Amino acid sequence: MATSKTVMCSLSHFRPLTCAASASASRLVPYPPDLIKWVAREGGFVHRALDIAQLGSSNGLGVVAKEPIPRGTDLIVLPHHLPLRFTTLEHDPVLHHLARQIPEELWAMKLGLKLLQERAKVGSFWWPYISNLPETYTVPIFFPGEDIKNLHYAPLLHQVNKRCRFLLDFEQAVKRALASVKPDSHPFAGQEVDASSLGWAMSAVSSRAFRLYGEKDQNGDRIHIPMMLPLIDMCNHSFNPNARIVQEEDTNTMKMQVKVVAETAIKEDDPLLLCYGCLNNDFFLLDYGFVIHSNPFDCIELKYDGALLDAASSAAGVSSPNFSAPAPWQEQILSQLNLSGETPDLKVTLGGQETVEGRLVAALRVVLSSNVETVQKYDLSTLKSLDVEAPLGVANDIAVFRTLIALCVIALEHFPTKIMDDESLLKQGASGPTELAIQYRIQKKCVIIDVMKNLSRRVKLLSSKETATAEG
Repeated sequence: MATSKTVMCSLSHFRPLTCAASASASRLVPYPPDLIKWVAREGGFVHRALDIAQLGSSNGLGVVAKEPIPRGTDLIVLPHHLPLRFTTLEHDPVLHHLARQIPEELWAMKLGLKLLQERAKVGSFWWPYISNLPETYTVPIFFPGEDIKNLHYAPLLHQVNKRCRFLLDFEQAVKRALASVKPDSHPFAGQEVDASSLGWAMSAVSSRAFRLYGEKDQNGDRIHIPMMLPLIDMCNHSFNPNARIVQEEDTNTMKMQVKVVAETAIKEDDPLLLCYGCLNNDFFLLDYGFVIHSNPFDCIELKYDGALLDAASSAAGVSSPNFSAPAPWQEQILSQLNLSGETPDLKVTLGGQETVEGRLVAALRVVLSSNVETVQKYDLSTLKSLDVEAPLGVANDIAVFRTLIALCVIALEHFPTKIMDDESLLKQGASGPTELAIQYRIQKKCVIIDVMKNLSRRVKLLSSKETATAEG
């Protein structure tokens, strides 16, 4: 889980796509068109109490209520033609050829191609929207190499490197595809498209698009597709939102329209807040460029490794752990948990809503038990649940929790800095990507510490019950 030893890949040194704004401008052009007026002029609706305003020094622009708004009020309505989509109905063969080369996990790049095309097009219908987009994004693919290393968390480093490598490779694929295209058929109006501009487009989409119902398939079912929603995508994130997105058919056109409705009463000067999803900080930083403090869905990834678990168990004082060489009956259960066998999924998590991933809890309970008859009395769902207290006995759960605490200690030791070191760096005035990287790794360490505290409470409670039983 320490910093990856592979070469860090970054797009920070690549030339961004040429634009009219200076390097210090927050939006793509210095004085973009009024987005609210554009939405209204094109048949949309924006509540009279809404305005675009700066939300503090670090939150950027957002949509704010200028007066109180009652719960249930329609706030923004976008007719079918206003969202920006990339669909199978696109007529550009070059874009479709390029889109087929994009892996599904990087879906934002497909819509990003359409965004770049519209950005390059003179007189694009969406230019009033696109010109309001940020000129730069704070996602890790644009971090300097040193700040990517400063994340100190191997799973995220892997994802950042993977995205950067993809963009560098995709740049070459785009150049090959465009080499023989005639000027009047060039999808980007003859402009050069490099890894930096591709990264800008992918980041714009990943940080702003919503996956909503799109066109119908052959069976008449609507397909979920990414859409960029002008103005709506300026609403910030909260796990306690005051607004929500609704899709419904326009009674006049029979086409889907997208609405934002007040989920709660909204006070004067409150920003509109949507929930982007129950995501961990890896996704928030990778796709949106920010970190949520005390994120209840944040977690850390570990590899289920027999030698590591033997070391953790021995450090916890558990006698003769056998994670490296489980008994055949234990191996069979591990296979059912997909932690053993031909194609196991060895990625397990600590933190989040489960505190400890259920598969890891069940595996430890099984391997730290020597009584096959007792284990076979319970189904996997019971063995995976922390809410089921000591199904295989108090001593077994104490051994499990102590092993997990030791695993947390090992995970913390993989970070080269302590939280107090990180906080000291923040106090010294770290800013930009450096500040984000430090905040991110602090939150990861906090997740581990919170898990340790939770498990320590469970050990203390079980130990007191064990003592009471022995004295009784």
